[in-house]
Amino acid sequence: MGATVTRARTTRGEPAAPGGAPEMVQLLTPDGKRIDSARDPYGTEYTVDFTDQEYHKLYHDMVVIRRLDAEAEALQRQGELGIWASLRGQEAAQVGSGHALRPQDMAFPTYREHGVLYCRGIDPIMPLGLFRGVDQGGWDPSKFKFHMYTIVIGAQTLHATGYAMGVAKDGKVGGDDGEAVIAYFGDGATSQGDVNEAFVWSSVYHAPIVFFCQNNQYAISEPIERQTRVPLHQRANGFGFPGIRVDGNDVLASYAVTKAALDQARRGQGPTMIEAYTYRMGAHTTSDDPTRYRLAGEVEQWQAKDPILRLRTFLAEQQIAGDDFFQQTDAEAKAASQELRERVLALPDPQPVQLFDHVYPTGSAELDQQRAQFSAYLESFEGGAH
Repeated sequence: MGATVTRARTTRGEPAAPGGAPEMVQLLTPDGKRIDSARDPYGTEYTVDFTDQEYHKLYHDMVVIRRLDAEAEALQRQGELGIWASLRGQEAAQVGSGHALRPQDMAFPTYREHGVLYCRGIDPIMPLGLFRGVDQGGWDPSKFKFHMYTIVIGAQTLHATGYAMGVAKDGKVGGDDGEAVIAYFGDGATSQGDVNEAFVWSSVYHAPIVFFCQNNQYAISEPIERQTRVPLHQRANGFGFPGIRVDGNDVLASYAVTKAALDQARRGQGPTMIEAYTYRMGAHTTSDDPTRYRLAGEVEQWQAKDPILRLRTFLAEQQIAGDDFFQQTDAEAKAASQELRERVLALPDPQPVQLFDHVYPTGSAELDQQRAQFSAYLESFEGGAH
């Protein structure tokens, strides 16, 4: 996006004295009121300067991805997907941070970053092929600068750290045109050893990486107060790099804080951890029943902080967008979801021998032999390989 982020020059690494900046960076209140600027505990000041078209784009992407997400969940409930991990409620954190990425930056997701995937220009059907079981979710990470979904909790943070160390060793940091890496994970993943190892390595090697933790309050059924005794972003200080909490339901602040952290990384100033304080409005996955471990009143309180409604209220009150725009956006989201459904239902089931198609880019004699043996085995059954 062409928006600019303004921030004060500070020495990063140690928080400012207590009693200064608020704990959480926010540029848009839950009732849609704009805050001109905000500071983090390190003294960094954040503000954004968007055009009307850029505001429209942020809102459009959040609305579309929520509708696509709802369609995917419905497909799973109807038996068309094996499982689905919804992002409902986390659109601002994902779209804001996704738009903060530059084309050269590399993102490492979990299995829920559908909004970031959409912002990176990947066809939204790609993860649905994975969850339908007809492929391995095989988009090209190098083309889109977006790694494949990671199911193992926290493992992608080490992958991202290694990649970021390689970026630094290749001399691709040190200026405004440098490269940066972002690793997404949830609050539950912070209890995994992989994540803590990633913090150690990235800190020691001054890796150009941003750790983006979406704290949606629950590690499946485990609430955040049973996972940590301190706010998650404060853990970064113990590893020697800044930790910042941002209002994850505020798309403006999510963009501003992520962009600033990525810029710090690409200039060779090391890692940052961002804790996007948000809420999972739905289930952890479609195999989960959240009513067993959280109260309806809690959900209602967070629904009042809905990230899409928050931005819509701001756009309407500031006359940045009107009813025609909102209606058109809703229509485009509905059309996109209908198209996605039709395409998912039309996905062909793979043939067993396709297992060998993409193992090596230039082929392998040993693999050809295995393919021939497997094909002969399938042909031994009535009806053959098909």
